[in-house]
This record gives sequence, structure tokens and C-alpha cells, in this order.
Amino acid sequence: MKKNLIIFGTRPEAIKMAPLVKEFQKHSNLITKVCVTAQHREMLDQVLDFFEIVPDYDLDLMKPNQDLFSISSDIILEMKGVLNDFQPDYVYVHGDTTTSTIAALAAFYVGVKVCHVEAGLRTFNKWSPFPEEMNRQITGRIADIHFAPTLQSKDNLLKENVPNHSILVTGNTVIDALLYSAEKVNQLENTEIDFLKTIVNPNKKVILVTGHRRENHGQGFIHICEALKQIAEQNKEVQIIYPVHLNPNVQKPVYDLLSEVSNIHLIHPLAYPAFVWLMTQSYLIITDSGGVQEEAPSLGKPVLVMRDTTERPEAVEAGTVILVGTNREMIVKETEILLHDPIKYQQMSSLHNPYGDGKACERIVNFILQSTN
Repeated sequence: MKKNLIIFGTRPEAIKMAPLVKEFQKHSNLITKVCVTAQHREMLDQVLDFFEIVPDYDLDLMKPNQDLFSISSDIILEMKGVLNDFQPDYVYVHGDTTTSTIAALAAFYVGVKVCHVEAGLRTFNKWSPFPEEMNRQITGRIADIHFAPTLQSKDNLLKENVPNHSILVTGNTVIDALLYSAEKVNQLENTEIDFLKTIVNPNKKVILVTGHRRENHGQGFIHICEALKQIAEQNKEVQIIYPVHLNPNVQKPVYDLLSEVSNIHLIHPLAYPAFVWLMTQSYLIITDSGGVQEEAPSLGKPVLVMRDTTERPEAVEAGTVILVGTNREMIVKETEILLHDPIKYQQMSSLHNPYGDGKACERIVNFILQSTN
């Protein structure tokens, strides 16, 4: 029987790999184990609990003030032991994190086939997003099998001379996770959701905000906060709910500029179930998150993306998201249109999600089953 090792370390990876773990576990003719690096400890554990996944290997690498040098060296040293112990036939990594790239490199060193989930995303600007763009390109060079979420992603890989037979267009596994989760959270007893119900006013339009990207640190976040303050002051009938990332580079400008605005609620970061519930209650979403760009259209939520470039051009082309960067005027302008132009809002919220139908994991596992027969 073929042995499969699924590796992830951050909350976004965990969300997108959890349904793949569940799909593999349906097949008794495949041996599947999970390894987590715990690049993000607390937020990772929340996702593992929600999806009822117990890792077979937990490297528990998160340390205070870790940087890219320390986390990279720790991952590659620890992965050696895991790979030697399990001796997998396939290693699965996701997207563009440090965990993905370094785990792929470790697998390459021992001659294990690397499967890249969410392969082929590109901005072609190695500094934006940093370090994700180079992470995904390096992982793509190492990978043997590329599970591309869209035809655009596949085309990017073909232009880089990746063999066509090694690419499968699957849709994005985040849609699998979202559809599972959106149904589950309605029956879930959850203290965070209970808390959100005390602050969400069902008679007001809710704007959900998230932000964490390194390239927005500094002046970028100041502009974002100034825009949010202006939107809130011009639209007292609107609620802005902002789960604030724990990074001090995010927290300082956000709390300095927004803590006194009455219709802006600054709250702690949310675990995945509560965040899904809040997305379902939102009118629109303003974010710099890649995953939210993919998820929100399946819930009919327009998205304004606070980035100048995106490796997810399909959403821009489909019209489900609008790039606004960190430009104060642009953020305010596009938000005002969506708040007050019901025709524009309806057009945007009813568009087809280009990222899949919730069957990406099934396609991935079927591909592996066929390749091992």
C-alpha cells in the first residue's frame, strides 16, 4: 500500500489540507499520516480540533520572535527524522508557506515524490507577497505532481515547462473546507460564536475586515486604518468588525487609530469556525488574505482586496473581488459603492466562484489511486 504524508504548519494550510486528510482517511487501501510543524501553534490547534484531526507527527516548532532563518532551519532538521521514520511514497505540501517549501526540500533530499496542493499561483514579483511568491515558485520547481486550483494556475505551470501530465486542475480545497464548515457551524456550540452574536446587529450591514500582510506593515496599515475610520464615520448605520492579527506591526496602528470609533469593533483573532460564521453574517469583506478571496464568493460576499497584486487573478477577472491596495481613497470609494448601490452589490455577490465546487480533495485522491494501480 502506498504511504502518504500530509504536512502543514499554519492555520490557512490546515484549513485547506484538513478536507484532504479526511478524504484520504476514507480509503483503507492507502496509508495516510499527518505531520504538523506548528509554525503557528495556537491557531493551528483550533483548526485541528474543529476538523477532529490528530497529527501523527507534531514538531511543535513555534518559538517567540521566530524569523524565516530559524523556522526554516528547524523544519528541515526535524523533517529528516519524520521522513526516515515513516518513509512515505508521497509527501503533500500546500501553497506558499515556509513549511511547504522547506518540507518539500526535505522530501526531495530523501527522494520522495512531492505533491503540491494549490500549485501554480503566481504574481511574478518575488517581493510581493514576501516571502510567499518565492516559496511557491521554489516548491513548484521541486514538486513532482501539481494540483492546480484553476486553469490559469495550470497555464502558469505550463509556461514554466512543467509537464502537462503532472498537472491536475482540481479546484481549491478551501471550498471543500468552507462548504463543510458553513453547515457545521450552524449546529456548533461555540463560545466565540456566542460572543459574536452579542455584538453583531442583524439590522445593520456588517463589514468584516482582516489584515496581516508584511508588505502592508507601516504606512500601508496606517492608510488602511484611516480608510476604515472614514467609512465608519460616514456610515453610522454600518458595523465594522475587525479581528486584529496578533503581530505588533498590525496591532499598534489599528488600536491607535480605530479603538475610539464607536461602530468599529476590534476583537481578538477568531478560530476558524467563528470566522466562517462571521463571514456568513457579513455584507462585504475587506481583506488582504488569499484564502478569503477564494472563500467569500461561495458565500455570495463581495471582497475588496487590500493588495496591489494578487496571485489569484481569476477572482479579479470573474468580478468577485476588487483590488484596492492600501490606497485610502480607493478603499473608501469601492466600499461606498457596495454599501449604497444595490444593483452593483447584487451583480458582484451573485457571480460564480472560479475556485471550485467543493470536490477538489476527491479529485486529488482519485488521481493518486489511479496512479498507484
